[in-house]
Amino acid sequence: MRKGIIYNIVAIVSVSALLTSCFVAKDYTRPELSTTENLFRTDQLPQDSISAATVSYKDLFKDQYLVNYIEEGLSNNIDIRIALQQIVAAEAYVKQGKAGYLPTLGANATLTHQELSKNSQFGSFLSNTSTDQFEINASLSWEADIWGKIRSNSRATQANYLQTVAAHQAVKTELVARIATAYYQLLALDAQLEVTKASIETRDNSVVTIKALKDAGQVTQVAVDQNVALLNNAKALVVDLEIAIFRTENTLSILLGKGPQNFERGTINDLEFTTDLAIGVPTTLLRNRPDVMAAEYALIESFELTNVAKSMYYPSLTLTATAGFQSLDLADLIDTNSLFANIIGGLTQPIFNKRAIRTQNEVAVAQQEQALLNFKQSLLIAGQEVSNALYGYNAETEKYEFRLIEIEALRNAETNSEELLNNGFATYLDLLTARQSALSAELNVVDSKLQQQLYIIDLYEALGGGWQ
Repeated sequence: MRKGIIYNIVAIVSVSALLTSCFVAKDYTRPELSTTENLFRTDQLPQDSISAATVSYKDLFKDQYLVNYIEEGLSNNIDIRIALQQIVAAEAYVKQGKAGYLPTLGANATLTHQELSKNSQFGSFLSNTSTDQFEINASLSWEADIWGKIRSNSRATQANYLQTVAAHQAVKTELVARIATAYYQLLALDAQLEVTKASIETRDNSVVTIKALKDAGQVTQVAVDQNVALLNNAKALVVDLEIAIFRTENTLSILLGKGPQNFERGTINDLEFTTDLAIGVPTTLLRNRPDVMAAEYALIESFELTNVAKSMYYPSLTLTATAGFQSLDLADLIDTNSLFANIIGGLTQPIFNKRAIRTQNEVAVAQQEQALLNFKQSLLIAGQEVSNALYGYNAETEKYEFRLIEIEALRNAETNSEELLNNGFATYLDLLTARQSALSAELNVVDSKLQQQLYIIDLYEALGGGWQ
């Protein structure tokens, strides 16, 4: 009898091992991506395997204040810390997926008290219709991964984990870009504030001069009033710039995960920025840009879940074993005569289950196709952002040169107009127009320089830089 039991166990295990090798689950392969051709829409830069995305932000940004703020933000930012907790949760699911190959084991201790009716079939023959039964047992259950269902589910949890890691990297990339943007906006606002204050000093002196000319009978009160108006217009602009600086500092505080405060910083005139805009070939986005990587991991997860759904059509093989002690007397519970054991091997084939399996499979296939489209869309969006940043930077660089020529001409016009006015050869309107245009041009030069740096930051982020 014991030999028969052993033979049965060996037969079940052998069949399980044989069937386990018959996987129906497919292995994931990256789909053909013809959309990567000419993705960046540019022939202005050499495209090789090197990408600016692989450059550390410590090497890209030369301002040590900015580098320190980025490091602080990566450590303290709330969004970063939330993303880290999402990784911890995903890692727990990975561990659970890997444990799917292991059997489940449980222990149980029970006391059963039974009172039989004296008028029942068995109670009428027994003198004592009250019985107690004590039992201690352990049960083990194991499912053979015949069709790769457990393997696919494990791979799906791993893909989900990697997707969460990529999402964390995307948060880091975005955070680096946002901190750099806020910092350079502060530098630009400081520069515009300095220009405006210098203009106020000039206009203040101009009011004194125009009043003297009015006393000499060369101009009217209208000229004095318009110069005073122009002076106060510049003072109002100072207030607007100070408000913008205050709000930008508060924005930077939030990014760094701290309360609102003032920040030490350099000046826009000392700004150094790399102009090495190596973009690499479009396929580098697949390994550098976090949101593209996350989209592919989502595709892998849905692919594996489709494998799981398909495996539900096939029979499942389970092995269940229970063993322990069972006795009517507590004193005899731990005794060799109280030992019992049973082993059950089962092969279950679904036949009719209200279309649940077919529905699950159809949904999984549709979700896989959706994930594929999202993956392709993320790649197209990435290419668009790289293309926009490249074109914008080149356009802004060209515009900056025009701005410099414009401001030089307007400064000369302002100087000449003031000299001509003092000598009676020009009107005060010429001076006012030249002075207002010169201030606007100087502010535009600062803004143009800022835009160049912001386009480089956009390109760095679009290529997937900042998280390495």
